[in-house]
Amino acid sequence: MKVERLISNASEVITIEELREVLDKERPRAYIGFEPSGIVHIGWLICADKIKDFLDCGFDFTILLADWHAYINDKLGGDMEKIRLCGRYMEDCFEAMGIERSKVRYLYASEYVDDKRYWELVLKVAKSISLARARRAMDIMGRKAEDAEKDLSKLFYPAMQVADIFYLDVDVAYGGMDQRRAHVLAREVAEKLKKKKPVALHTPILTGLHAEGRMNPMEAKMSKSKPESMISIHDGEEEIKKKIRKAYCPERKIEGNPILEICRFIIFPRIKGDFLIERDAKFGGDIEFNNYRDLEEAFGAGEIHPLDLKEAVSSYLIDILKPIKSYFDRHSENLEEIKNMLTQK
Repeated sequence: MKVERLISNASEVITIEELREVLDKERPRAYIGFEPSGIVHIGWLICADKIKDFLDCGFDFTILLADWHAYINDKLGGDMEKIRLCGRYMEDCFEAMGIERSKVRYLYASEYVDDKRYWELVLKVAKSISLARARRAMDIMGRKAEDAEKDLSKLFYPAMQVADIFYLDVDVAYGGMDQRRAHVLAREVAEKLKKKKPVALHTPILTGLHAEGRMNPMEAKMSKSKPESMISIHDGEEEIKKKIRKAYCPERKIEGNPILEICRFIIFPRIKGDFLIERDAKFGGDIEFNNYRDLEEAFGAGEIHPLDLKEAVSSYLIDILKPIKSYFDRHSENLEEIKNMLTQK
């Protein structure tokens, strides 16, 4: 069923009952927003998978490349030309991850910021929330409330993101768990302004390979701002092996283990057949798993050594990323420009 397809691998849906009602529509609408800001990492594969689910369930789907939001958030030095170049690169990335351009709508915020209806929405949203509420929502942009003391524009960001949702007239607002506060805010404001209340659907955020800040999931997340603690979709075989070998993966440790998260959210949804861990005969020989739960249970029981798991994860990731590498071998222009731009920073 469509509901089961959409909630698979989701961390949260607000609410499933409302999602069922949305699915009764002939052509429901959903969206996800991204700030164009750097090299894409493997966590985006989770988003790509879910976007495919939305498309297969009959949604009109918009990928918002939020260039003005990235500008407010000081991404790429606030250089709009660089931000828009990164947006074009991100379009390439989604196509490389299997999302056909013809099946989604790419929209840049710069395409509608000159519409007075949009700014009317921004002001109405701003009038419906308190300053304290806006400050609390600033973690959607990876910022702390005190950052607004230096730059007033950052307080506009939550109101703009809520206005985006109303302006696009979406039925479902989709994002990672880091976007939860923005989507909940949109639902609260919708009631006050008599707007359509969006269903909020959130998928997990991958933990960074080094799992820094494990007490705070937003600090621990895999991020392009920490290149040493993430695997980009462009990393070569040796780079992947090197990063995985250094990754946080204590014996028997399940919670906050980035290697197990990669297995659960990246590898298992993609492999056909069993997950194979190759081991020397003196350590029990090869072992296979046909579902993630069995793998997690075996690792938690100490039946799998972290190094053996890491070797298997590296091998599967290399295979998963091969089609992406092949795509960029044929369409390298935007990627090369992005690399040159980041090198020159």
